[in-house]
Order: sequence, then structure tokens, then C-alpha cells
Amino acid sequence: MKRRILAVLSLLAALLLIAACDTAFTVGSKTLGFRSGEFIYTDGYLRTTYPFPLEKIWAAGEKTLAELKASEIERIKRIATASFVALIQDEKVRISIEYLDKQTTAVSIMVGTGGNNLASQLIHDRLARNLQTP
Repeated sequence: MKRRILAVLSLLAALLLIAACDTAFTVGSKTLGFRSGEFIYTDGYLRTTYPFPLEKIWAAGEKTLAELKASEIERIKRIATASFVALIQDEKVRISIEYLDKQTTAVSIMVGTGGNNLASQLIHDRLARNLQTP
């Protein structure tokens, strides 16, 4: 009984330690990571939500791709989803936009074939900056 209680307490302590940090788990071929409670990194995509409508995210995405001098831009826009596929400095970039509700939109970014977390974060930072400017 004492062993079981000790194991549970150890597990809880470990979870508390990793809850406030950048964490990643790999199970089989799937990777799932959390970063500062805002970003989720899964299967090469860095995903976060923005408190803006889909149309504003779309416009900021266009501006971000222009700033990064993207080429071969493929734009797909539907009722509740949208996406960009482009080349930035010879890297394939996929930006997926998903409507969640009237004022909330999820954006997932993947750079390269397997995902580049740092490059995805840079694009998210540019996108966030463009959302703040009128």
C-alpha cells in the first residue's frame, strides 16, 4: 500500500514539474508538445488560437507571407477553413486556419517536411504582430 501511495505521489510531483515548462511526448510516430500553455506542437505543426475572426487571420496571413517573400503561394479558402501553402527560402510552409467561433480562430503552421518548431514560431510571431496592426 505504501508503495502505491509513493508511486502516485511521485507521478503527481513529476506532472507538476513539467506542467509549467516546455514539454514534449513521443508515442510511436506521434509527437505532442506544449509550450507555455499557448502553443501545441503535434506531428510537425505548431498550433495556437487567436482571438480574431477568420477573415482577419486570412488578411494577416497574406501580409505575413508577403513580408517573408513567399513564392508559389497556393491559397485555399472555404467557409470554416482556409490554408496557404508556399515556399519561403526553399522551405515548404503550410498554414492551416480553422474557424472555432465568431471571435476565435486556430492556426497551425508547419515548415519543411517534418516540421521546424523554431521557423513555425517565427511565422506565428509575425502573424501575431500583423494581427495587432490595423
